Amino acid sequence: MAGCAEGTGSSRAAKSLYDRLGGKEAITAVVDQFVANVAADARINGRFATTDIPKLKRHLVDQVCMAAGGPCIYTGRDMKTAHAGMKITNADFDALVEDLVGALDKFNVPKREQQELLALLGPMKKDIVEVP
Repeated sequence: MAGCAEGTGSSRAAKSLYDRLGGKEAITAVVDQFVANVAADARINGRFATTDIPKLKRHLVDQVCMAAGGPCIYTGRDMKTAHAGMKITNADFDALVEDLVGALDKFNVPKREQQELLALLGPMKKDIVEVP
């Protein structure tokens, strides 16, 4: 819908979260910043020491893209399997969310879209956190 750049508030509401976030290119930029934030975060960066970062980024982009209503298909493992035995704590999870919000803020993602995205991703916590 490239020809529909202008619209009313109601057309904005009709757009998917994926479109309101700016599509795959914008999601990729946020994920890149998010991973950089995590790498600089001494609270949790050790958990990613042996992670294949390019693969992680691809999976994160696909996961966010799909969750937001975009055309991507996440092909990674489910969250329970991917994090089994890692003993992720609530504090670890909260640090990760803070790093994601920091990336969203850096790209001036509006609070409404941030809240929608976090509401879509938040339910994964039960499959990630093993140590409350």
